[in-house]
Amino acid sequence: MKRFVSLLACTVGLSACDMLPTMQQQAPPPDPAPQSTEAEAEVQTAGVAPPANARTADEFDTTTEEERAAAVQAAQSGGGDRDLGTTVASLGAAADSGIWMKTPLVDSPGKGRVEYPAKGTTVAVDLIPLDAEPGSGSQLSLAAMRLLEADLTGLPEVRVFATGG
Repeated sequence: MKRFVSLLACTVGLSACDMLPTMQQQAPPPDPAPQSTEAEAEVQTAGVAPPANARTADEFDTTTEEERAAAVQAAQSGGGDRDLGTTVASLGAAADSGIWMKTPLVDSPGKGRVEYPAKGTTVAVDLIPLDAEPGSGSQLSLAAMRLLEADLTGLPEVRVFATGG
């Protein structure tokens, strides 16, 4: 009787092996990666992507001197801007080129500027909605953090403004 039970167990086990490829084909596909919003897609494709072997801030920051100068100059002429409030900012994805801020302070993409009172600096940015609760903080691009002269590993408190154009 023991031999019969052992033989039966082996037969069932081997037949289960035959079913494995079928079971694998019927398994549901893994969840797809979260889709980025249109605004995030624009940021990720804007400008020149950093080289694959980038390791330093200079290598990751692919904005041109002209783009940086224009962002600083545009921020200086910010009369009539709408004050959106203050937020604590962290460094966003360094591989996302451009001069931008992702923040829960806006509901739709637009133009704005960010002031960093601790250094007295200001920069024009693309404002991108961040799906987060107000007060949870914002993300600044590498170029924006550098133009504000903020510590890349710090959490600077900045004031955010929406601009008309």
